[in-house]
Formats: sequence, structure tokens, C-alpha cells
Amino acid sequence: MIHLITTVFYIGHLRPAPGTWGSLAAIPMAWGLHILGGWPLLVLATLLAFALGWWATVLDTKGKTDHDPSEIVIDEVVGQWIAFWVVSIGASHTGAPLTALWPGWLVAFLGFRLFDILKPGPVGWADRRGDALGVMLDDVIAGIFAALLVVALAGLSHGMLMK
Repeated sequence: MIHLITTVFYIGHLRPAPGTWGSLAAIPMAWGLHILGGWPLLVLATLLAFALGWWATVLDTKGKTDHDPSEIVIDEVVGQWIAFWVVSIGASHTGAPLTALWPGWLVAFLGFRLFDILKPGPVGWADRRGDALGVMLDDVIAGIFAALLVVALAGLSHGMLMK
């Protein structure tokens, strides 16, 4: 059960690039959560997945030399969901269908992957912790950076930052 959680139903065993597979898997899950309960359910599910992921990662990596094996992708799901929060909130506030905000989905996905791979600043700091919390936190921070990127690019796209 622990490994099922950390690998998100074994998606983390897909090759190549299991982190990208985990991030891709997060998209339909986030969409479903948004449809079922809007952004509040997505946020609640993210918080629950973070707690469950942290707990399961502690147990799954216990006694292993690799603190962040590539098959653990629950952290990518959490980070990707955070990146999607602003898209879900935007759809809810505007009354637009989620599909109408596809550029935000694309920026959230690509931005998250970019920050997760490059690990700038605090993302790298969290990754270097070398523990289960670091496994989760680097993706949380990458998700926050990606969400901010979505907001900034949406503002530019809609002329909000030019006024």
C-alpha cells in the first residue's frame, strides 16, 4: 500500500522520465477534482496528498541510501496540483469552463516541470535536505513558482500588467 501511494498506482515505474509521467497523471486527477468540487476540493486534496505522500515517503525510503528514488512521484502530483490551483480558481471566478483556460494548464505543466528539473533557489535547497520532507517540499515550491508564472503570464496576456 505504501509503494502504491508513493508511486501513484505504479505510474512512477513508467520510463523514461517518471517525474513527467507523474505530472501528466496529475492533470486528469486535478480536472476531476475541479469538476467534483471546484478549487476548494483541489486544495483540500492537495493538502491530503501532501500529508499522505510525506508519511508514505518516510516509510518507503526507510533504510535505503537513495532518499528520493525516481519512482516516487506523489511529490510531482502535489506540486502539479499546486501549479493548477490558480487555473482552477480562475475558472471558478470567471465561470469559464476549465477547457477554456488551456493555456494556463499548459503553462502550469511546463512551468512546474521546468522548476522541478532545474531546481532554482529554494527548490534546490529543499531537494538537498536529503529526507522525505525535502522530497515533498521541492515539488511544493516548484508548484508555487509555476502557479506564480501562470498568474504573471495570464496578467501579461490579458493586459493586466501593462496598465
